[in-house]
Amino acid sequence: MEPGRRDSLALLTDLYQVTMAYGYWRAGRQREPAEFELFFRRCPFAGGFALSAGLGECLAFLRGFRLRQPEIEYLQSVLPSTVEKAFFDYLRTVDASEVTVSSAPEGSIVFATVPLLQVKGPLLVVQLLETTLLCLVNYASLVVTNAARFRMLAGPDKKLLELGLRRAQGPDGGVSASKYSYIGGFDWTSNVLAGKLYGVPVRGTVAHSYIMSFTSLAEVQPRALPKAAIGDDVIGTMEVLCPMQTLKPLDGDEPVDFLPLAESWLRRVCQTLRVPHDRVNHGELAAFVSYAIAFPHNFQGLVDTYSVMGSGIPNFCALALALNQLGYRVVGIRVDSGDLGKQAREIRQGNEIDMIGIGTNLVTCPLQPSLGCVYKLVTVNGCPRLKLTEDEEKMTIPGSKVVYRLYDATGLAFMDLMALKEEPPPRAGQEVAVRLLGRSEEARRVTPTALEILHRAYFKDGQQVCQALPSLLEIKSHAQASLSMLSPAHKRLQDPEPYQVAVTEKLHSLLNDLRRSSQMLSPPVERAAEDRCGTVTPLCLSKPLSPTIPLSDTLCWESRH
Repeated sequence: MEPGRRDSLALLTDLYQVTMAYGYWRAGRQREPAEFELFFRRCPFAGGFALSAGLGECLAFLRGFRLRQPEIEYLQSVLPSTVEKAFFDYLRTVDASEVTVSSAPEGSIVFATVPLLQVKGPLLVVQLLETTLLCLVNYASLVVTNAARFRMLAGPDKKLLELGLRRAQGPDGGVSASKYSYIGGFDWTSNVLAGKLYGVPVRGTVAHSYIMSFTSLAEVQPRALPKAAIGDDVIGTMEVLCPMQTLKPLDGDEPVDFLPLAESWLRRVCQTLRVPHDRVNHGELAAFVSYAIAFPHNFQGLVDTYSVMGSGIPNFCALALALNQLGYRVVGIRVDSGDLGKQAREIRQGNEIDMIGIGTNLVTCPLQPSLGCVYKLVTVNGCPRLKLTEDEEKMTIPGSKVVYRLYDATGLAFMDLMALKEEPPPRAGQEVAVRLLGRSEEARRVTPTALEILHRAYFKDGQQVCQALPSLLEIKSHAQASLSMLSPAHKRLQDPEPYQVAVTEKLHSLLNDLRRSSQMLSPPVERAAEDRCGTVTPLCLSKPLSPTIPLSDTLCWESRH
């Protein structure tokens, strides 16, 4: 989907968002001020960080958010006939004109439990936004984080090419993967549409099918063209021969018959490498010659169609030497099948691997196919809201908050601190009492050398606050700068040191007060206990449903009485 064309996504949502909206409307609560936070519970890939992405798409969606007549009519067709007509009239007035969104800058490093987005507005409206915002942020942040990890593994100097379009999750997934891989640190994409839409640099060479289409040197031959095609004034069916196998020297005018030149070099290469000349695949040489003539400045040999060392490398060396004789320099070779490590060692002979292409393992994120972002209510009518479950990890942090990133004397971030908005802000050089999330220890005191507010307002009262968002290249640069502010111990690809996320004493007290209040109000019956086998056993139900129900993402029991 083209950048900014998010004006038709109002129905890219789950039906229960609409049914909840009707419930709010029927209860007269549709305009109650509310705030949601979008965050993830665990850093992806068992790592120590994530990078935020998708903000630009979210803002484009919000700018165009409204329900038009065809969408209203569709909702009328799928909702129960008992839904009042006045509700659909109300939906025609719904837009994002009273919505405010704060976020860390796109490409920022982010951590579990810390909000990526803070969304405020009328309860009905911000509820309707949930699914779409999650869709736009989840995959984008996952892919940009995966790309950043590949960049860290490859080091700063190697070029990285994303080529996962054919394995991506559909067209939108493929284009998104190309865009966000670039932000995460990749240099190029093979995806032409992503290049056109987003300005991502594109690269590409040949596939094995091109090599296999040639079977002999005779197929590199002059090509018949109409006279008009070569500038002749005579229009008709007469044809002339275009010297397809010739190539002009880089600093010369007279074309050289390139095929015999390559063949002569091949004989010498075979002698040097002690490869039988008659075992080299001459169709492969023909393919190399034809492609080198077409792209003499950008020739890269795909050498694993047949035998890498018995054919591909000799043919490539012959082409490289022939091109060099005419003043051109080849780009390199490409290997993308077999034992890549073994073949790389055999081929390199002291040369460095300086470009890596990654497809499936980048765009499909097989180690973790979802970031698992959630969108949780934290205030209604100025009152904090808490989700309290038996699963400690799924408990939310209530209240309208400010997040501060604290830096140590070396300039590295060491803690994200969540505080209630009404609290006085911490100050650089002054001690502050904090409670680390996930730990039951007493408060500790820390003294930041410097600090910053993590979020800034990007969308307020229906208007994008920043008129010009940063370019893709600027977001990419910010991502690398953000990563540079994190300790190497937190960036380790395996067994990273956990980054500290904490709350202030006041927020910790609010959390405990709400937890106690919720427990006092909770009925002692109709609870579910999870056993060690990953199943849920209903307890104290008036009518037993089943002795054991398999655990899934969501359990729905539907009354059929």
